[in-house]
Amino acid sequence: MTVDENIAQISNLLLYGAMTAYLFSFVAYAGDLADGGKEIKAREARRREQAAAGGSTTTLEKPITARRRRAAAVGTSLFALGALLHLGSVVSRGVSVHRVPWGNMFEFALTGTLVVALAYLVAVVRAHRAGLGGGRDARYLGTFVAGPVLVTLGIALVKLYVEAAQLVPALDSYWLIIHVFVAILATALSTLGFSATVLQLVQEKRDRVTAAGKRAGGVFMDALPGSVELERTAFRLNAVAFVMWTFTLIAGAVWAQVAWNRYWNWDSKEVWTFVIWVVYACYLHARATRGWDGRRAAWLSVLAFACMLFNYLVVNIFFPGLHSYAGV
Repeated sequence: MTVDENIAQISNLLLYGAMTAYLFSFVAYAGDLADGGKEIKAREARRREQAAAGGSTTTLEKPITARRRRAAAVGTSLFALGALLHLGSVVSRGVSVHRVPWGNMFEFALTGTLVVALAYLVAVVRAHRAGLGGGRDARYLGTFVAGPVLVTLGIALVKLYVEAAQLVPALDSYWLIIHVFVAILATALSTLGFSATVLQLVQEKRDRVTAAGKRAGGVFMDALPGSVELERTAFRLNAVAFVMWTFTLIAGAVWAQVAWNRYWNWDSKEVWTFVIWVVYACYLHARATRGWDGRRAAWLSVLAFACMLFNYLVVNIFFPGLHSYAGV
């Protein structure tokens, strides 16, 4: 089948629109965190003053101001608009080439970031329905989702972009739909887990500074959940991602048998996929059975995600092998 260049161009235009919406969403979310952090500081100061005067602090326990809620609402609305345009870009890219849109690194990045965006929006909706609104719902991740999504799309456009084209013969299989899509889901959840882990490590450092009697920097971090809650969120995300990564590994072996008559070929991509699985397995095992909560488990999670980035950005490009289909 021939490539429809007009639809491919529409896909690019929709992607530019999505990135613009993500950019303004990032700004709104950052403002939301900054306002929330300042308000929490001011509220604590008023509480201390009122307690010192012998008055009640009950009246100070109220939700974050409407101004902050508006900033978060604007950020979420813009993010949803960006996700909608992003979805249109992915769909039109697939329509232009008459196949699923994840046949090379650019398309993998395009679809993977869409899954990250949609997963975040689902988390926001679920938190809202569960009555977790206010300053500490899932929107606290907005800045740390919009930012990486925007950066990843920027790198994909500048460094990984390829024109819409048909698949190479090795990828022209129904296993592409199953194997690669589950890998995209696993990568997306791992990215969200990594964001939560980084925030957890920052919060733990601030906790240590505060415990030492010093003033912790980063006022906006006061509007985020504590390190324990962030660690639990990261663990849940990584646990689900690990199940999907396990399926990815198994499905890849089955596809290898179909394509190359061997389940395992010691190809560089296969080896690093297994390395990622092992590191995440160590993280989950240490966290669940060895009591490795807090920083030790967090750094294992960071190492696992670093292996995933290495697999995507280095192995795909610089390690020749049976999986050399990056198209860059």
